[in-house]
Amino acid sequence: MTEQGRLDEVVEFAENPEPRCACVLLLDTSGSMQGEAITALNAGLVTFKNTLMKDPLAARRVEIAIVSFNSEVKIVQDFVTVDQFEPPSLAAAGQTFMGTAIVKALDMVQARKAVYRQNGIAYYRPWVFMITDGEPQGEPEHIIQQAAQRIKDDEASKHVAFFAVGVEKANMEQLKTMVVRAPVKLVGLNFVEMFVWLSKSMEAVSQSRMGEQLALPPPGWATV
Repeated sequence: MTEQGRLDEVVEFAENPEPRCACVLLLDTSGSMQGEAITALNAGLVTFKNTLMKDPLAARRVEIAIVSFNSEVKIVQDFVTVDQFEPPSLAAAGQTFMGTAIVKALDMVQARKAVYRQNGIAYYRPWVFMITDGEPQGEPEHIIQQAAQRIKDDEASKHVAFFAVGVEKANMEQLKTMVVRAPVKLVGLNFVEMFVWLSKSMEAVSQSRMGEQLALPPPGWATV
């Protein structure tokens, strides 16, 4: 990081010393998401911001990052608090480099926690929230296995809470082998309802006591 970047961080945390609740949205933008699915996903991202902005505390505590994955893995948005978050307009094309994307998201979480510690900022357990309509595609098998092991290790050490949502024709059986928490299946293209649930869950986390175990509301937008 540049000297200016470090200075910006110091200023940011001085102006807003609230505890942080980091959330990486890990979004499948492969070719099979073209059409209605990617349109609905983009609408859901707008809803996510608008819902969180209604809660002044969550707007200052929740930090959002977005990683998209198709034939490349791209950081669409690095961590920002909700009040600075501008929902992107994503396009769909290519294959599904899911394993690479998972490792990237988990690395980002670890790096962000290090920044919090350097600046004396308390933080809640970060979330990674993955949305996919398929299965890993175009990657070596060892990368997929590495990603699955990384999820297991990071969950076991309470470094992260990793959630997986399958859309339409997602391979739910393969997702089950990769994640610790049971993946859920989105009903239709209810992205807006899903992001309302996610924003309410993030609000609840951001207003809880550090280390407190929360019972999340049942996801009415999904089936297990």
